[in-house]
Amino acid sequence: MKYLALIPNICSSLLLLSLFNTQVLSHNIKTDGNVGVTFHIEPEHSPIAKEPSQTWFVLTRRGGTIIPLSECDCELNIYYQSSNSQSQLVQTPPLKPLSPEQYQNIPGADIIFPDAGIYDLELVGKPLNNSNFQPFSVTYSVTVSPSLVKETPTIAPESNIIASTETLEINSNTSSKLSFPLITTLLILGVTLPIGAFWWLKNKQN
Repeated sequence: MKYLALIPNICSSLLLLSLFNTQVLSHNIKTDGNVGVTFHIEPEHSPIAKEPSQTWFVLTRRGGTIIPLSECDCELNIYYQSSNSQSQLVQTPPLKPLSPEQYQNIPGADIIFPDAGIYDLELVGKPLNNSNFQPFSVTYSVTVSPSLVKETPTIAPESNIIASTETLEINSNTSSKLSFPLITTLLILGVTLPIGAFWWLKNKQN
C-alpha cells in the first residue's frame, strides 16, 4: 500500500519533467564562458522568407541572474550558408529591449530573411556598465522556409495604355491612306489593259 501512496508524487514529477523538456525543446540554449544564452525565433523556430520574425535572446550569468540589454554591448550578425558551404554576411539588425514571456528587457530584433535557406545567427557581446560577465559569442543555425505570398504581376500604367492605343490608331489610319491609292491604281490598270490589248489586236489584223 505504501507504494500506491507514491503514485501521485511520481505522476507530478513526470508532468513537471515533461513541461521542462517542452520548454527546452522550444528554446535553443548555448553557453560560452560564464554566460548562458537562450535563443528563440518566431514563429516556433520556423521563420518564413520575406516575413518579419521576432527573435530574442536570454542572457544569463552563472548562477541564474539575467543580463538585460542595457548591461551588454551586443551585436547580432546574420550569415547565409551558400551552396559552396561558405557563409556570407547579409544583415546586422539592430537589437532592442524586448519583454517576452516572463523575461524583461532582453536583447531582441525583428528579422526579415530575404530568401529561403539556412542562416547562421551569431550573437556576440561584452559587458557594459561594469557588469561582471565574460565576453561571449554563440551561433545558431536557422532554416527559413519559402514565402507563401505570390508576387503580383506588374500592370502597365494608364499612360502607357493610352499611348499604345494612339499608336494603333495612327498605324490604322496610315494603312488606310496607303491602301486607297493602291486600290485606285489596280482598278485603272484592270480597265485600261484589256482595252489596250483589244485595240492592238484590231490594228494588227488590218
